[in-house]
Order: sequence, then C-alpha cells, then structure tokens
Amino acid sequence: MKGAKWFKKSLIVLVSALTFGLVTPADFNWLGEADSAKHPEKDLQEANSARYGASVQNVNKNIEEELFSQNDFIQNIVSKGEENAYCKFGGKIKPKIQAEFKAVILPKMEAAIAKMASSHQEEELRQLAITENPASGRGEKIFHIYNENNGEDIMRFHVRQENPPQEGYWFNFHYHTYHDQFAAHHDLGRIYWDKNTPPKWSSQGMLS
Repeated sequence: MKGAKWFKKSLIVLVSALTFGLVTPADFNWLGEADSAKHPEKDLQEANSARYGASVQNVNKNIEEELFSQNDFIQNIVSKGEENAYCKFGGKIKPKIQAEFKAVILPKMEAAIAKMASSHQEEELRQLAITENPASGRGEKIFHIYNENNGEDIMRFHVRQENPPQEGYWFNFHYHTYHDQFAAHHDLGRIYWDKNTPPKWSSQGMLS
C-alpha cells in the first residue's frame, strides 16, 4: 500500500514537471476513483455491516427501554402499595405485624403485580394508577390498581380480619382481579394477631 501511494505521488510530480504545470494534482482525481472502483463488494459489505450494526443497537435499545419501563411500573406500584398498607395498619397494628408483612406478604404482592404487568403492553401500563386512601375501620381495602382513562379497577388488594373458632384473630391478605369480576380470592397469606379483637384499621397510638 505504501509503495502504491509513493508511486502515485511520484507520477503526479513527474507529469506536472514535464507539462510545466499544465496538468495539476486535481486532474489526478480519477486515480482515487479508479482505485475505489476496484473494491465495490468490499464497500457494499462495509455499508451493510454499518446498517446492520445500527439496526441491532436500535433493537437492543428498544428492548432495554421496554424492560426498564415495566420494572419501573412494578416497583412504583409496590412502593406505594406498601405505604398504603402501613397507613391502613395505623399506629396500633403496624408495630406488631410490619416485619412479617414485609417478609411474607409483600413479596407475594409484588409477584402478583409483576404477573399482571407482564400481560399488558407498555402503553397500557402507563394508563394504570394506584388508589391512595385505604379503608379504615373494618373495611378491607388496602389499595386498588385502576385505569385512569376509564376509572375501572384491574386489581384489588384487600385484608380481612378473621376469627376461626379456638384460633384467635388473623389478618387474611388477598387480592381480586377483573378477570372474574373480582369474585375469587387469590390468597397472599395470613398474619396472626392475638386472641383479643384487633383495633380498627388506621387506629393511631401505640399499644400499651
């Protein structure tokens, strides 16, 4: 390659000298063009390779954005759902069951939300939101996931106080889905309270 370039330069200088400058280096552009014409297949391969590389990068970028968006949605809902749960528990119930709720119930809640999210497109997930006010008193509602465009619920996460004979009081965590008009109970787990009746939800103040 170096020899070829040296030969071209020498040829240009020689011709310019013999023609007393009537032929300029610009007139030798045909040499470069001719050289390029010798390798059309190589140029085509390089161009195709560049286009293919750019295409792969775009596909990978789109996949990463989709996965990140779905994961971001799940984490956001779970985080807000956990806040709703603690708000519902109140100052009297939260200290006693928070650790078990976080270790046992919350991971199952996250798995249920992830399963739901996997069946929806990214654009659909952007339309979903979480309710902010859990039910107080003896109400079961922790939070609902709903479509902001039409106000319809997708999932309902609830907790029910149970008192089986001779077993004391339990908190039964479960959820419902729109697939069966929220009829079936999908179990998330139970947390034991005490033999005594638990305080109402959202009751404030620590237990003595």
